[in-house]
Amino acid sequence: MTFRIVPLVFLTVSMPLSAADINFGRDVLPILSENCFQCHGPDDKARKADLRLDTKDGAAAAIKPGKSQESELIQRLITAEKSELMPPMKSNKKLTALQIETLTKWVDAGAPWGTHWAFETPKKAEIRAKSAGTNAIDYFITERLAKDKRKLSPEASKETLIRRVTLDLTGLPPTLEEIDAFQKDTSPTAYEKVVDRLLASPRYGERMAWEWLDAARYADSNGYQGDNERTMWPWRDWVVKALNDDMPFDQFTIQQLAGDQLPKPTREQQLATGFNRNHMINGEGGRIPEENRIEYVFDQTETVGTVWLGLTLNCSRCHDHKFDPLTRTDYYRLFAYFNQLPVTGGGGNGQTAPVLDFSTPEQEKRRAETAKAYNDAAKKLTEIETKFRQAGMVEKDGKETSTLPQVIESSLRKGPNGRIDDNVNALAKHYQDNKEYVKLLKEVQKLHKIRDEAAGSVSKVMVMQDMEKPRETFILTRGSYEKKEDKVTPATPVSLPAPPKDAPGNRLGLAKWLLTPENPLTSRVTVNRHWQTFFGTGLVKTTDDFGVQGERPTHPELLDWLAISFRENGWSTKKLHRLIVTSATYKQSSKVTADLLQYDPENRLLARGPRFRLPSWMLRDQALAASGLLNAKMGGPSVKPYQPAGIWEEATFGNKKYVQDHGDSLYRRSLYVFWRRIVGPTMFFDVAARQTCTVKSSRTNTPLHALTTLNDITYVEAARALAQRVLEAKTDEPLAMAFQLVSSRRPTTSEMSILKSSFEKQKNLYAGDAPSAKKLLAVGEAKRNEKLDTVTHAAMTAVCVMILNLDESLSKQ
Repeated sequence: MTFRIVPLVFLTVSMPLSAADINFGRDVLPILSENCFQCHGPDDKARKADLRLDTKDGAAAAIKPGKSQESELIQRLITAEKSELMPPMKSNKKLTALQIETLTKWVDAGAPWGTHWAFETPKKAEIRAKSAGTNAIDYFITERLAKDKRKLSPEASKETLIRRVTLDLTGLPPTLEEIDAFQKDTSPTAYEKVVDRLLASPRYGERMAWEWLDAARYADSNGYQGDNERTMWPWRDWVVKALNDDMPFDQFTIQQLAGDQLPKPTREQQLATGFNRNHMINGEGGRIPEENRIEYVFDQTETVGTVWLGLTLNCSRCHDHKFDPLTRTDYYRLFAYFNQLPVTGGGGNGQTAPVLDFSTPEQEKRRAETAKAYNDAAKKLTEIETKFRQAGMVEKDGKETSTLPQVIESSLRKGPNGRIDDNVNALAKHYQDNKEYVKLLKEVQKLHKIRDEAAGSVSKVMVMQDMEKPRETFILTRGSYEKKEDKVTPATPVSLPAPPKDAPGNRLGLAKWLLTPENPLTSRVTVNRHWQTFFGTGLVKTTDDFGVQGERPTHPELLDWLAISFRENGWSTKKLHRLIVTSATYKQSSKVTADLLQYDPENRLLARGPRFRLPSWMLRDQALAASGLLNAKMGGPSVKPYQPAGIWEEATFGNKKYVQDHGDSLYRRSLYVFWRRIVGPTMFFDVAARQTCTVKSSRTNTPLHALTTLNDITYVEAARALAQRVLEAKTDEPLAMAFQLVSSRRPTTSEMSILKSSFEKQKNLYAGDAPSAKKLLAVGEAKRNEKLDTVTHAAMTAVCVMILNLDESLSKQ
């Protein structure tokens, strides 16, 4: 497991605290967790000297309240005997003098015990300052800044605000008409009207679905070496619709975890449970089905632990958690909720029952026809190959032995349905003189692919449905499927509030327990992820870990206020988002001064607005939208836009070939791009692999990114289309229009001068190199307006590539 402590400069104790100021959860527990729990924590298998420091009763053996000089806990930290010193030198851990002083004062104060903040029931703090305005967020942020004699930055310009909020709520830049209307609206509610329009847009659900698909590990293939395709896209479309409809998060949770267990579940509620079936499927030869099945249930269990509890449950798969109050028994009791699916784990079918059939009559007809054509041809081929094998057999030492080359014997033995292209090529070469056989061999190979494509295009979504006879669940030794220990039944972790006594012991009971007011984690974890969406970092930075090793919230009272308000507002995500984006905190200018940078380099205290690199999928959508190429069609099967040749083939040993789409499909939103799990879409960087649950994507900045945004066909074609758009607009300032379509503002006088200079330079270059101009304008499949001057169009395209790659264009600010 990974050990993480990410202390904040402005939250870490930097001066001695008085005994009265010491808080166990804030000041003492992090020290014990980081330095002591690995050997003296919850895991009884790793525990040394039979000493526990994670519980009050256990720590009593080393603490004498009020007497630090007689407490072994303190004495072991300051002893001069190296063999007695704690933590031991080999651990490479050492407490600072300030940490030792904090523990000493805590013991002398009576060693008052407490719990980890995340396991305490949230409390809604009273907003004490009426002057804070109607937005509670600003009260908590300004109150914290005031402690350092700081205040919020001025509000950002209108152009900045509309671009920021439009990207945040729809994932697309605002149109010129929307920018103009906002600038002309001088009413006090102008901004709020923009926000309400964006929340009502169908683009909202598409934008907000991305992070949920990351968490749900959604993809269009199984993963592993075979990486067969699957058709889970109707579930993806369900997510978009649910978000657009502002389905309350409690229902969003219940339907995805246990929609099939609701009374008289609708087809849509059953479809929602596809969430649980988004895990990878291992269809590799030699795998043991039961081992696969157990891995699938592990994934389902741990995904719930991350998404709703913010806990690293995976640490308890093999042993009691070393830091958090989670035992192996807790883990396998949660595991038991998901252990009832009638799946054996065998095969690599991405449409393994139970499924919901979304096929059309046309798809069913094509599937039957292609299957019959293949079966008929394969039968004839098998008859010929049986004779080949028989002819190659000789008796040796009383046994029949094949005289055929090993690769040929192996390829024949696999049969038509089990071969890869290399097997077919080897057979065709070996029997090249038998023209009739080679022709049939190639025909069967072709029909095999046609059959598979037809079968794969039939949409069947894997969903949940428990077995009629419950499957027994056991604790597994180190997670091994074959090593069973004690039998367990479904239950929630004992360290968290128990479900109601009448709660059913199934997934529906689990889902409802997650949403009870007594559960201290779900609402906190959820609003924290939403905060991360808008500000780049959660109030708790460790979005996936609210345990003892995670980071404390920068604004604990705000986190709890939001968590409780989220429930009180009917779990409305749109209301939460409206509250966030209408706050003065969100609307601040993101301009950073040297003073602000030194005060708060990561902007965790939010004395300025959010500014960070846009995710790569949003950069692509921005380029398509600004260029006018974007196809706004919603839903349906995933599409395959431009991709360098050979990527799939290399990753799958030639078994999967990328067949690019054409026409409008090339310009669908990134949400709808086909996601092969073992090699994701090549135009995206810093994205989740979609192999396991991910609730926090990386954000990096390397020259490799520019290889995509400067050179990928999508971006060059978008620049060409953007250039054509502004040249066709008959505007006196096409350069300014191109700049505004991407940045949402008009260029300054100095910026305009640079744009004009760059344009003239490119014109001169292309005027002397007509072939290069034509080559640039031939990138992509979008039709070019041949009436436009070639040199002018190419020069404008080059400038538009530059505009799309400006730091301002690549960032939200």
